[in-house]
Amino acid sequence: MRGNDYAELRAFAAIAEHGSFVRAAAHLGLSPSALSQTIRSLEERLGVRLLNRTTRSVAPSEAGQRLLARLQPAMADLDAAVADLRSQRDTPAGLLRINSSRIAAIQHIAPLLGPFHQRYPDILIDLVTDDRLVDIVAGRFDAGVRLGEMVEKDMITVRLGGPAEMMVVAAPSYLQRCGAPADPRELRDHRCINFRWPTDGSLYHWEFQRGAEKLEAAVDGPLIVTEPEVAQRAALDGIGIAYLFDFHVREHLAAGRLVQLLPQWTPAFPGFYLYYPSRRQMPAPLRAFVEFLRERQPAD
Repeated sequence: MRGNDYAELRAFAAIAEHGSFVRAAAHLGLSPSALSQTIRSLEERLGVRLLNRTTRSVAPSEAGQRLLARLQPAMADLDAAVADLRSQRDTPAGLLRINSSRIAAIQHIAPLLGPFHQRYPDILIDLVTDDRLVDIVAGRFDAGVRLGEMVEKDMITVRLGGPAEMMVVAAPSYLQRCGAPADPRELRDHRCINFRWPTDGSLYHWEFQRGAEKLEAAVDGPLIVTEPEVAQRAALDGIGIAYLFDFHVREHLAAGRLVQLLPQWTPAFPGFYLYYPSRRQMPAPLRAFVEFLRERQPAD
């Protein structure tokens, strides 16, 4: 293998993983033009097209998929070998790659970054936010962060924060105009703020449970958003009823700017968890982060 072969193959794997030259270049610390030249050189040397490019996307070709299937396990082994060497240091160091939903990254991971960095200044965290449910092993992530109900049973989990709750809320001004629903089925007669999944474009059906009874409500109204903060603002302005995580609205509920509706239909549920595959040799940065989280686990 030539001296720069590994760098070229690493560049190809990064583009396939991120689906973008720009994001892969940022991850690798290169300019997009330099990364493009690297891939062009690799394709010319191998005599095959590894990536199919359009103006909007990039994805591995058939040959690229075959190469990627062989590369990912080998690179994972190399990363593990380097991590094992670094683990011999007195202070953990190295790269920790985490894939998290956007809400969890903002609410749970971001507040930990400062104190974690103070304790472990030599650990580089690569935090990727993605609302899709990503295969963290195939994506070469050390860990993921999702709601507990979304995590596969064979993963090891560490709780982040306590139980979560979805809350139906509206501003007093809306309730004065339109009244309050007494049952989730009455939401069809109200102006609701819809949430569109960024992943597939579908509208989220609000989920309710009272005892053993469960139901979903497909709501309608004057606004569809993909950002919870926009729904929060719209609810505060009296545009309609919103369905949001408790941490988005508790401050406004306490101040009387919002009113909770249908509380008997929205019980708490297991919240967010960091999860990772069982490993005989856990990388030192991941071990340090897991121990850091466990120190902060809420009491049951």
